[in-house]
Amino acid sequence: MNVPDSTAVLERQLLLQLGDRLKRLRKAQGLGTVEMAKRAGISRTTLSSVESGDPGPSIGTYLRVMSVLGISGELALLAGDALQPGPPGTAAARSKRARPVVQVTVSTDDTRHQVQDLQSLALHEEAIRLARLEPEFLHQAQSTLDRWLASGNSRSMGLWQEWQEILRGAKWRKVLGRTRRAQELRQASPLTAVLPAQVRQGVLDQVGKLRKGVVLGDSGAQTPT
Repeated sequence: MNVPDSTAVLERQLLLQLGDRLKRLRKAQGLGTVEMAKRAGISRTTLSSVESGDPGPSIGTYLRVMSVLGISGELALLAGDALQPGPPGTAAARSKRARPVVQVTVSTDDTRHQVQDLQSLALHEEAIRLARLEPEFLHQAQSTLDRWLASGNSRSMGLWQEWQEILRGAKWRKVLGRTRRAQELRQASPLTAVLPAQVRQGVLDQVGKLRKGVVLGDSGAQTPT
């Protein structure tokens, strides 16, 4: 069983960080969710996904929200020609001006709540990836859940019963959100209970690096010293 991709948690936190900042900027500009969604030409549900850092919406949807907030230029620059060398023989190619430097610092606040939230999301995304690829992993999760349900009364019984529907119907989006219910479901999860130790440790190592901050730029991803 493979250890998770070393960039998976980094990419997840980048979206979470972007979503949080877009939400704060919207509120700072005095825009409600109805007006914001209308201006961006999207539904309130889609706007909620963007502000939650959900990987579901397309990059175009993120850009539409950023455009309404007046900050789309920074992201559009990455997809344009400004960062590319000019064709041979052109004035752009002969220019001695340095290319624009684009750097983004990705980090998680060194608070227990945010670190645990990111860790929980990352562990479940990895567990769901395994569930899709390996039927035996999903079977182990279902067997674990069956044992929990057979154990009798528990404050988590309602959550476990909901997990039955999630596993049977592969309703993964229910546990990957940032809503209170999604967080409660992750806390009562049979998926992470059967996650292989090396996979779990790989995710924890990635989260640990983000606590120091990772700088994305021309030289790749770097952890500040």
